[in-house]
This record gives sequence, structure tokens and C-alpha cells, in this order.
Amino acid sequence: MFAVHLMAFYFTKMKEDQIKKVDRFLYHMRLSDETLLDIMTRFQAEMQKGLGKDTNPTASVKMLPTFVRAIPDGSENGEFLSLDLGGSKFRVLKVQVSEEGKQNVQMESQFYPTPNEIIRGPGSELFEYVADCLADFMRTKGLTHKKLPLGLTFSFPCAQTKLEEGVLLSWTKKFKARGVQDTDVVSRLTQAIKKHKDIDVDILALVNDTVGTMMTCAYDDPYCEVGVILGTGTNACYMEDMSNIDLVEGDEGRMCINTEWGAFGDDGALEDIRTEFDRDLDFGSLNPGKQLFEKMISGLYLGELVRLVLLKMAKAGLLFGGKKSSTLLTKGKIETRHVALMEKYKEGLANTREILTDLGLEPSEADCIAVQHVCTIISFRSANLCAAALAAILTRLRENKKLARLRTTVGVDGTLYKIHPQYPKRLHKVVRRLVPNCDVRFLLSESGSTKGAAMVTAVASRVQAQRKQIDRVLSLLRLTPEQLVRVRDKMRAELEYGLKKDTHPQATVKMLPTYVCGMPDGTEKGKFLALDLGGTNFRVLLVKIRSGRRSVRMYNKIFAIPLEIMQGTGEELFDHIVQCIADFLDYMGLKGAQLPLGFTFSFPCRQTSIDKGALIEWTKGFKATDCEGEDVVDMLREAIKRRNEFDLDIVAVVNDTVGTMMTCAHEDPNCEIGLIAGTGSNMCYMEELRNIELVEGDQGKMCINTEWGGFGDNGCIDDIQTQYDKEVDEGSLNPGKQRYEKMTSGMYLGEIVRQILIDLTKQGLLFRGQISERLRTRGIFETKFLSQIESDRLALLQVRGILQQLGLDSTCEDSIVVKEVCGAVSRRAAQLCGAGMAAIVEKRREDQGLERLTITVGVDGTLYKLHPHFSWILQETVKELAPRCDVTFMLSEDGSGKGAALITAVAKRLQQAQKEN
Repeated sequence: MFAVHLMAFYFTKMKEDQIKKVDRFLYHMRLSDETLLDIMTRFQAEMQKGLGKDTNPTASVKMLPTFVRAIPDGSENGEFLSLDLGGSKFRVLKVQVSEEGKQNVQMESQFYPTPNEIIRGPGSELFEYVADCLADFMRTKGLTHKKLPLGLTFSFPCAQTKLEEGVLLSWTKKFKARGVQDTDVVSRLTQAIKKHKDIDVDILALVNDTVGTMMTCAYDDPYCEVGVILGTGTNACYMEDMSNIDLVEGDEGRMCINTEWGAFGDDGALEDIRTEFDRDLDFGSLNPGKQLFEKMISGLYLGELVRLVLLKMAKAGLLFGGKKSSTLLTKGKIETRHVALMEKYKEGLANTREILTDLGLEPSEADCIAVQHVCTIISFRSANLCAAALAAILTRLRENKKLARLRTTVGVDGTLYKIHPQYPKRLHKVVRRLVPNCDVRFLLSESGSTKGAAMVTAVASRVQAQRKQIDRVLSLLRLTPEQLVRVRDKMRAELEYGLKKDTHPQATVKMLPTYVCGMPDGTEKGKFLALDLGGTNFRVLLVKIRSGRRSVRMYNKIFAIPLEIMQGTGEELFDHIVQCIADFLDYMGLKGAQLPLGFTFSFPCRQTSIDKGALIEWTKGFKATDCEGEDVVDMLREAIKRRNEFDLDIVAVVNDTVGTMMTCAHEDPNCEIGLIAGTGSNMCYMEELRNIELVEGDQGKMCINTEWGGFGDNGCIDDIQTQYDKEVDEGSLNPGKQRYEKMTSGMYLGEIVRQILIDLTKQGLLFRGQISERLRTRGIFETKFLSQIESDRLALLQVRGILQQLGLDSTCEDSIVVKEVCGAVSRRAAQLCGAGMAAIVEKRREDQGLERLTITVGVDGTLYKLHPHFSWILQETVKELAPRCDVTFMLSEDGSGKGAALITAVAKRLQQAQKEN
């Protein structure tokens, strides 16, 4: 028993001694966590450098865009071919992807050798060989005379400008085929395939093996957004935000970046951790000075590093009694598979003895322990370095998503990871230690990168088909220049109909005289009350105008108009308005003051004088009974009488559009047009009295409230109406009316977007085909969300945030489509508005007999003010459709309130002048 203990003690002591001896000898290969965190920081800086346009040329980590923009979503379908060129064998694969309620992939494949004379000979022979193998496979599997999409896994650094194109930057591993560098490998292979007349193949995607690995794993786990190869070579890819990729135009969505991390350190960034063995290995390699990080990590080099260490230790008399064999002196005689066998649990020492004996050495027990520990240190360093770079990628993903904690999956492939008994466990442990705020799952890619290339092709195929469907929907909203000219001309015709006595009753554009005949001249002064009714809020204002300096001061209070009042009786509505006036006068200490009042009433009215206006019809959600056809000024006066607390001098009833024009005219005498682009849409302008047949007199001008929202109610713009416009119209409070307004105003644009999103979801193009209860809810998609979503400063992450607030769980791709839909709807609205405006300015130019017109348009409304692109598109459309008019757009500051007071002041001034005459 004592002898057994003694032997065990002796063996343990010997093992400790050997381990200490190796640890001392390979001290520089043992990396602390502090060093690994430092390497992680260095790699993050290199990634940033590779992504920047200016810094990329000098970056060692090339961060190559792959043009893979989406991962599988489970709806992929069809038959695909895949080729995998990049390792010791070349593989052709047929992949059948089917949905059938559950994801299903069936594969048939064939391996072909890659002889040295092919991979190091002329490039043309390499591609011909690949094409021959593909043709052989297709003939064997009965796939000739069948057009099939193909994905090419090409495991070498390529610069891509699109998914199906890639220029080889440099060969790595053992490949050295001549005349291929700096050429497009897809076109080279396509040319070679064309020589086989009986096969028809369309190369849809060129992918790196790392990307293939990520895509294979992403098919099984949608959280997978990183791919790592740990085999003959090493590399990683991940999904990066487009806004961070300077090398590719556009900032919507994400794109897979092939880091080509094997070259990390080629610029000297890792010199402090490289050892003499790394330098010796590099010096004897096919590509000295290149792929230095790969040479410390990958399967092609670990065995050789072990050999160089053993050789040096033997020379120093630390191993094999100082003896060396000719085999140990021969490069490449220790392979990574030997390292894996030597590190096997339990059988490791026996394997070590057998391998060393095969190398012509006579190892002692102590030698075997020492050699096994050399293997452990070298493979552990490999896992550590890989973990540091991977931790940098995971940190970047977490920061991109602005998350405190990231949940993600890393897809892994490669012989080193698969055959080394300790490698995966070591890698996982170190990664989790370096990034404790990331919950990482490691998923082994079962079918390798070749299936991944097929998946990329399947996704590309799906995206292509979906893109066509989405484009077909969006094309319904795109207006051609010819269509816009027709809209302009039809609007012009409707304006003329509205002005003429005979055609006015049938005109959709009502062209209502406002009896506003004068513009501010700067002499206006005094205190005025203004009321503003036109939406869910009602305002009462006190406006003080001082003459000379065109100075206006305003005090106002906002009151809500509850839905039950908006849709109750007329008496209740006007009693509520008078109650609000009373509260305001009380609040301002003006009870009993007799002030002139201007009433901004933003609904279509037929006026017979400046202080008389009969409501034609309610719009914007108002439905108060017993009002249509009645004089709103009389209704207000009756309500004031009923209250019997104060009396007011109601001088003018005006539309908000007219108020906007007057406000801007106070600043700019050239302003003769008013435009509202907000909840509703309308326009007014100064018309020659001689053209207004509804009003007597032909001297001077009068402001015409066009009420252009009704344009098209006679069917004249049905050709540009979509099914979505019809659905919005049918679901509105006034079906068949205000059709132009329903295509151009803030009240309806969000609802058009919602209808389109429902249709796209039904087609399976959005939100995984699931229509949520929220999306079914009318009015949920307010126009303010369009403005937010279309903001140039908004990242897709924030777009997803807005959609989540609306109960819509969107992917990155969904967010891009939603943004496109919002853009198409708002662009069409701005163009239609611009076409209408072009009709007006052209009419003004012709009426005045001018070669060129210079005019200012006063504009108000939240859509014009808050939407990031609406105003610019509107202005550009006017320029294109009215090239002989120089139109300035002036933003109105509080048009409807201040404007009503100014109209009242002008009316008072004109009344006074009449009296004096």
C-alpha cells in the first residue's frame, strides 16, 4: 500500500515539476484576463477603423460588407445548389428548403478533392475544375436542364459591392491559384459554368464560410447574429447596423460584416504578445507578415507551433534527453489533430506517447506530461485570443442595440472547435468571463457553411420575391410626372368651374368668396379678440396690434372640445364655445369689455358678407346637429345672448387658411396665397373680382377660400386613388367627400399607412404575417408617427421602439418596410398638394398677364411644420409644375389666431374709411 502511495506521490511531483518547467518556458503564452480585456479593446478599435471609409484602407481588420441583409425567417422555400470552396475538400450540395408548417431542410451532397496542382495552378483551371465537379454532381442527381439558384461559399477575403459579386483580395490557407487576385470570382465561375451547355445555374450569392455558418444556425435559432469559424483558418462575421458602415450607401437596416479577423495584428498591434515561436512559424509560412492573428489561433498552425516549441525545448535539453529526430525537425509533422488527441481526457498521455514515438522519439513519462502541457498552453492561448475578439463583437452588438444586457447566439463551425476535446468549453468560459452582461448561446453548425450558402441564396430568393411584392404595393402610390401634370390641369379646371355662376353648383372645389378685400397695410392698431375653432382644441386669444412697427402681441388660452360636444347638438357646441370665452375674459380681467372679434371657423362656409357665413358641411370629425346651412355668426350671437353676461362686436368670420395668408401678408406684402397642410388641407388666394361671378363688382380683389379638400369628389382623380384610399374613405365620417383632403392631410395619412400595413401583413410581408389587435384598430397610426419614423436622425432601433409602442413587434426588416410605406404615403401627399398649388400660381400669373410671377405663400399646419420631408417635396413639385413662377413659402406663426385679429383690424379700418367717404 505504501509503495502505491509513494508511486502516486512521485507521479504527482513529476507532473507538477514538468508543468512548472513548461510554464516557465512558455511564460509569454499564458495570457491574463487583464491582457485579454486589453486585446478586446484593441480589436474594438480595429473594427471601428475597418468600418470607416477614410480609415479602412489602412485597417488590418478589413470589416468587409457581405451584402447579406437578412437572416432566415422560416418562410424560405425551394430547391437550391451550394458550392463550398476553401478547405482541403470541395463540396457540392443540393438543398431542398420547405415550410410545410415547420421548417424542413433536406440535403444531398458530394465531396470532391482539391489537388495541389489545381489550387496552386492557373486560376482558369481552378474555376474549370469547380464547374466540372458541379456539372458532374448535377448529372448524377438528375438536375440537368433545370434552372437552379446557387450560393457559392468562398472562404477567402473578398471585396463585395453586391451579394452576387466579389473581388478576391488575397488567397489564404494553402491556396495560391494564379491570376485570380483582384478579379470577380463569381463572373470567373459563371464563365466556366457556361461551357457546360446542359446545366442552367444562376449564382445569386457569394458568401464567406463564416457567413454561411451564421446563416445555417440562424435558420434554427433566430437569435443567431454572429458566425465564427475555428478550423483550418479562423474568422468571424456579425450583423452590423447599416448606419455604422461607411463603405456602403444607405443607413437602413443591418448587414452582415465579414471581419476577416485573421489579419488582426498585421499592422503590429499584437507585437507585445507574439512570441519567438509565432515569429518562426510566420517566417516559414506561405504568406509571411500576414494573417498573424490566425497564425496564433487556427488549426492550420497550432500543430506547427507545438512542433517549434518541442524542438526548442529538446535543443535546450529540457525534453527527450536533448535528442531530436529527423521527423521532429520536419515542418508540418505535428498537426492539430495530434494536439487534440494529446489533450484527450484519460487517453491523452497514452496518445502523446504514441504520437511522439511515431515521430521517432523515445519519450519518458515526464516528457509525455510536459508535451501534453505544451499542447494545453498553445490551444488555451488560441481559445483565449478568439474569446477576446469575440467578446469585442458581442460588446459592439450590445452597444448598437443600446441594451444593458444582450441575449444572442453565436454559430460556430470548424474542425478545431469540433474535434478538440477541451476547446469549446474553454472558449465559452472565457467569453462569459469577459462579457458578463451578454447571455451567449453557442450553436454548433451541423451542416457547415455549405448549407449556409444555400440559406443565403434562399433568403436572397425570398427577399427578392418579397421586394417585388412590396414594390408592387408602393408603386400604386408613386405618381409619374404625367399624372401630376393631369392633377394640376384638373385642379385648374375645377377652380374655374367654382368661380363661374353656371358651373359653381356642380364644382367640387367650391371657391367660396370670403369678403376679405383688403390686406394689412401697417396702419392697423388696437385690441381684438379672436376665436379659433377647427380641431379638437378651441382657442380664445387677445391680440394687441401696434401700428407702424407691425408689432403684434398675443395672449391665449386653449380649451378642449369633448367628443360628445363635437358630435352633439349645435346649441351645445356654441354654448360650450361661449363658456370658454367667458372663462378667458374672466382670466384676462376683461369682463364687460366691448371688443371687436374675429372668428376663425375652419370649415366650409358660404359667405354673403365678411360677418355672415353659412356652414356648408362639417369636416374633421365634427358632426354637431342643426348647424349645416345655418349662419355660424348668428349661432354664436344667439349663444352669447342666452348667456347674457357680455356682448361682443363680431366683425368677421374667417377660415384658418385666410388667417394664415393675412398673418404672412402682415410681414410680406407679396403674400397673396394661404395654405394649410395640417389635420386638414385647404388653400385660399387673392382673386380678381372680375373673375368671381358669384359676387357683384369687378374692381379690386377678394380672397377666395377654395375648399380644395373636395377636389375629386366628382371622380376626376379616381385614376390615382388606390384601394387603400377607398378603404380610408369608406371608414370615414363622410364617405365619398373630401377625397383630395383624404389623400393629402394629416388626419388621414396615418390611416392610409395602417391600411397598407394590414395588406402587407396579410401577404406575409410584415410582422411575420400576424395582424395584431392593435393594427386592426382604426386611428392607431397617427400622422405624427409618420413624421417621427421618417426623421433622418432616427435609427431603425428607434423606429422599432415607436412600432412597439403601437403594439407592433417588428424585426429590423419590418421597420425598413414601414419606413418606406410612410415615405411613399407622405411623398404622394406632398406632390398632390404641390400639383394643386402649381394650378393656383399659374392661374395668378396668367390672370395678371405676366411672363414671370413672383409670389409668397403663407403656410401653416403640423404636417408642413413637423414632417421632415413634406415641405421640401411640396416646394420641388411646385417648381417642376409651375416653372415660370418664383414661389416663396413663408411659415405662418399662429395664422389662425393672429390672422383673425388682423382681418378684423383690416375690416374695421375699411369700415372707418367707408364712413369717412
